[in-house]
Amino acid sequence: MAHATIYVGCTIPQLLRGAQSRIFPSHSPLGVLRHSAFCYCTGNGTIKSKRKMDHLERTANNFRQEVITQAKVCGITNESETVKRLRLAIANKDFTFKAGQWVDFFIPGVSVVGGFSICSSPGLLEREGILELAVKHTVHPPAHWIHTECTLDSEVALRVGDLHGYQEGKGNRHKLGTAKLYYSAKNTSELLFKKNILGLMKAFPGKITCCFHVTQQRSQICKELQPHITEGRISEKDLEKHVSNDTSWYICGPPPMIESISKLLTNIGVPRNRVFFEKWW
Repeated sequence: MAHATIYVGCTIPQLLRGAQSRIFPSHSPLGVLRHSAFCYCTGNGTIKSKRKMDHLERTANNFRQEVITQAKVCGITNESETVKRLRLAIANKDFTFKAGQWVDFFIPGVSVVGGFSICSSPGLLEREGILELAVKHTVHPPAHWIHTECTLDSEVALRVGDLHGYQEGKGNRHKLGTAKLYYSAKNTSELLFKKNILGLMKAFPGKITCCFHVTQQRSQICKELQPHITEGRISEKDLEKHVSNDTSWYICGPPPMIESISKLLTNIGVPRNRVFFEKWW
């Protein structure tokens, strides 16, 4: 059965990681949506706010690779005013990861361990020995270090958070048919990897589509983006036309946004077991 996928979010690396394998997979079980990366919406479709836990607390029950690998910063670029892309040269030739995994990020002299999603493909690691992270500036010590102290040749250590197939063996396998992305940011400069996304749309016409939303755009929108831009927040009207028994929904963003979209999906009749959200809060 062909399977439609709707991504709704404020960040985009998850779509870029292994996008081709998701659209044309040799084995494409929904088990790719691993319990270590996603969790179901709560019973009433909302998220209860709690004390903000540290990364290691939030992921304490998730599997990890045993090996901690040394890495050196070999590139730092500004993806936007608030997000830096970190290129890391991996010393261990046996280091591997799969699309959808994250890393524990260890910084010498910083006691708090970071947790960041990988935004590059496994193919880049295989070809060049490079792994990339996109990190938004916050006061959280690891993110703050990356934005204020990290330099070329800074040495760090990484440990991959494993994705164990929590639906493997249950006979619930689907081939993905199409992927529709709704991607919201305050302005076009904060739409990270937009050129990559446009490239994927051209490479897979009809298979990958994207609607960018901007909520505080002040400058003129470039011609390349204009056909794909909607001003204003993602609305119920935008999403309700995609409701079907064969559609899965994936939400990524800050907790208020996830809670809002979860409620919206409940309102338009999306079953709770078809809604997933990333739990990095």
